[in-house]
Amino acid sequence: MSRTIKDFVVIGLKGMAMGAADVVPGVSGGTIAFISGIYEELLTSINNVNFSLFKTLKSDGIKAAWKQVNGSFLLSLFIGIFVSIVSLAKAIKWMLENNPILLWSFFFGLVLASVIYIAKQITKWNLLTFVLLVLGASLAFYITTLNPLVSESSSPLFLFLAAALAICAMILPGISGAFILVLLGAYKPVLAAVNNREFTTVAIVFAGAITGLLTFSRVLKWLFTNYKNYTLGVLTGFIIGSLNKIWPWKETLTWRANSHGVQVPFNQQSVSPFSFEDSQLFVAAGLAIIGFGLILLLEKIAVKKE
Repeated sequence: MSRTIKDFVVIGLKGMAMGAADVVPGVSGGTIAFISGIYEELLTSINNVNFSLFKTLKSDGIKAAWKQVNGSFLLSLFIGIFVSIVSLAKAIKWMLENNPILLWSFFFGLVLASVIYIAKQITKWNLLTFVLLVLGASLAFYITTLNPLVSESSSPLFLFLAAALAICAMILPGISGAFILVLLGAYKPVLAAVNNREFTTVAIVFAGAITGLLTFSRVLKWLFTNYKNYTLGVLTGFIIGSLNKIWPWKETLTWRANSHGVQVPFNQQSVSPFSFEDSQLFVAAGLAIIGFGLILLLEKIAVKKE
């Protein structure tokens, strides 16, 4: 079935949603891709970027190669992601610094509903599926408890490798690529490069991301093809475990000075919203409900469309 201009605009909007999620250290763009119904198509399209593509290009021309790689889909999606990251980076940075509870609350409700949505995709539950879910949740929870590296490096090789690793996390629902950058000490250099339009650094990060994406997507595609239910079980566990990272209410255990000498949280742990006075509690709860309801609405629209 051929797509219309309207279809590609919608794909671009989904890309923007993925980009917005990826800027936040704790929310995975892969989760957004999954709940918006483009996850497996994304993996398939990325996997089509291989050596056979060059053979198609040589023998049949650009049009056939573009069709083989599902180029219009990928272009629309990545334009949306790029536009979102460039346009929303400063706004999300401001929200993280000034209203973190409200931002985290919205994404917490969104990701919580995603757990239900992805778990519904599992067609057959058995003991192994449940065990893999628990293991996935345990691993993701452990990752959220790790302390970020104190040092922040801007060397090209480091940023290339950090981007390659982070993109692997980004396409996994539940594991945040931005959070991996935080753990590695690469988040702020990358965000600064985007905000300051340092195109050389951005190009290095992009090259690392493409390398990691082309490599890891093949593994995921194989798992979906051969062990879909088990893979979904692990991914559901990843999302459950990652909820600890995006829990809105945190107690700061230790602080550190950033590159500007300002004290910022270093090590935090989740606490009850009732453990301290918070005038934003009801607004935060409302935003969490909106995020939760948004996923239910998307699911309802998807079912109706099918």
